[in-house]
Amino acid sequence: MNRINFFIFSLLTVCLASCTNVTPKRQTIRLDGQWTIAKTDGEFPSGTFSSKIQVPGLVDLSVPALDTIGTRYPDGWYWHQRKFDLADTDFEKIELKIFKAMYFTKVYINGKFVGESPYCFTPSYFDIKPFLFPAGQTNEIVIGVGCMAQLPDTILDGRDGEKTIYIPGIYDHVEITLSDKPFITNIQCVPDIINEKLYVMAEIDTESPDDLRLLYNVHEAASGKTVASKKIKPKTFIERDIVKVDFEIDMKGAKLWSPESPFLYELALSTGADDKRTTFGMRSFRFDTEKKIALLNEKPYYMRGTNVCIFRFFEDPDRAGLPWDAQWPVTLHERFKDMHWSMMRYCIGFPPESWYEICDSIGFMLQDEFPLWGIRRKPNIKAEHIAEEYYRWMRERWNHPCVVIWDAQNETINEEIGKAIQLVRNYDLSNRPWDNGWSAPVAETDMLESHPYLYGKFQNSHLEKWEYEGYKKDFFGVIRRPDYDSYGGNDAAFRLSQRYGVEYKFDNPIIINEYGWIWLNRDGSPTTLTDQVYNNLWDGSNLTAQQRLEIYSRRFAELTEYWRAHRKVAGVLHFCGLGYSRPDPPRGQTSDNFIDLQKLIFEPNFYKYVKPSFAPVGLMVDTWETTYDPGSKITVPIFVINDLEQPFYQEIQLSMMNGAQVISTYRREVNVKPYEVLTVSFDVDIPDNVGDYLLKAEYTLNGDNVFSIRDIPVK
Repeated sequence: MNRINFFIFSLLTVCLASCTNVTPKRQTIRLDGQWTIAKTDGEFPSGTFSSKIQVPGLVDLSVPALDTIGTRYPDGWYWHQRKFDLADTDFEKIELKIFKAMYFTKVYINGKFVGESPYCFTPSYFDIKPFLFPAGQTNEIVIGVGCMAQLPDTILDGRDGEKTIYIPGIYDHVEITLSDKPFITNIQCVPDIINEKLYVMAEIDTESPDDLRLLYNVHEAASGKTVASKKIKPKTFIERDIVKVDFEIDMKGAKLWSPESPFLYELALSTGADDKRTTFGMRSFRFDTEKKIALLNEKPYYMRGTNVCIFRFFEDPDRAGLPWDAQWPVTLHERFKDMHWSMMRYCIGFPPESWYEICDSIGFMLQDEFPLWGIRRKPNIKAEHIAEEYYRWMRERWNHPCVVIWDAQNETINEEIGKAIQLVRNYDLSNRPWDNGWSAPVAETDMLESHPYLYGKFQNSHLEKWEYEGYKKDFFGVIRRPDYDSYGGNDAAFRLSQRYGVEYKFDNPIIINEYGWIWLNRDGSPTTLTDQVYNNLWDGSNLTAQQRLEIYSRRFAELTEYWRAHRKVAGVLHFCGLGYSRPDPPRGQTSDNFIDLQKLIFEPNFYKYVKPSFAPVGLMVDTWETTYDPGSKITVPIFVINDLEQPFYQEIQLSMMNGAQVISTYRREVNVKPYEVLTVSFDVDIPDNVGDYLLKAEYTLNGDNVFSIRDIPVK
């Protein structure tokens, strides 16, 4: 039984075990599965639904197809229809929740209009009780989704300059909740690991707040063991016209959540008429504003990871139904863990809710990025419009221990976004840090994102300009804070200074969550952004696909080692772990590194060279000369990068190699303190004969070989 299936089984066990403490009141009916679908130009369909589709999914999965393959979906409405029965409708509250659907949603029950929602990336709720037939009779639900161009100009649309097809669909769960009042609409769990308490704020739909009584039960999610249970009469107050309650739960001896130990609890809360459950983890996350590092559970944590561009993956020709498969996303995240990654940015798009549950249970931290990249096409959008969408997003996500950073946007300069952050950040009582893209950070406790695309300069420049000392020495021969053009500062300050002609300086902690600019499609062909890079640097027209894939992997490993070794950033995230691969028109700009999407097999060179560069204790051979003199002696620094809480004591071996043949070997015992980087120097003899050699530093621990290699051209 894999970890996520065990997690689901455990939750079911917990629900049964907790019945003696909190009697379940509410019923939840999941409407996922096969629906029928029809398309119209606008009005509610009067004809038959002749195609079938799986929900959740996207409309291009309809059978027979409703559109020509490759369409850009400029307009029209896609109507999803199914029947459902309710054995009992004698409830005060019967609510439909559509977790996520795009673009614009309309709901009909039994032919009557229920309501609509323009929001594309956050849940929509509808009171459907007045529209239902009596218990035992079959109801019909029809959910219509429009196309991106039909959205109001004050609604965010998820536009991405590197996407071409915006496919509508109900891309997350649909469910009906039946219960009575007082009805619990939302719970926010706020761990306090220092005082070993859980602060809880809940929203209650009730006409009698003064008479409210609650029963809570906290248990371990996996075992069902109860750790706290109590009946209380909580304080009530009104905020945003909502009745709220708050209280504390003693969590002495609680096990902390981390990627290495993703321990989960569940809170069951009952009003006597309704009950609601939510999982949570006891963990804290913040940035040390002096040391510019992340603190997980009040300890340093250097983040290593990747990105998932799920909305780009939606455009992948081989995507099919994989995002909604029960096992495929679990395997995807397990592959990421195997790469020594424990942090991800869900980039310019939110995946289905189940993906967040996977991160909670497997152990991934998330920089959760709202699908916002440029809003120049929406000049009427203001901070209050953005803030409303942010508020809906936060309410859905704030109990996930995996979500450690709210990421407001990608690479955008717009003052309204910062204002929107200020309007909503206080609602998150865990006070997670925010990332504001290329706009100014809102607080000193927030982070900066940096995208130091060093190889991007070779889109337009030929190697000749860097031949004297070499482009690698230009990149890696100096120590710098990362920036878009690689020279000092940071992306936000750099871009704001360009935009407004005023020098901006920010000293916030930095996460590199994009770097490289040497992408290759899964077949080894360059992307639209890298054609000229491979031509200008490596005579790309004469390279085979396999040669390009090895170049990519070795160069990306060097970049990773460099950014980790000098400790100028709090995290280094590969771009990207999952996206599209589009070698055929319309060609894509970026790509992931799989060669078998169904089985999620990484390209062998990527797995061989890039995985060691992300090892918890990494290495970097720090020599970057274009040529070395025959028979000379050089001093080679080796960086040993310890991201762990424990000291690292091990033998490091440095070998001069000619192909697979080892010419000379040097060894050194190292003892690296927790979280530190130790530099050790080796005096190395350069071979007497001219040739192309390799210098390889390595160690092997628990069967895992970690290495760093450099070309040593002797001329």
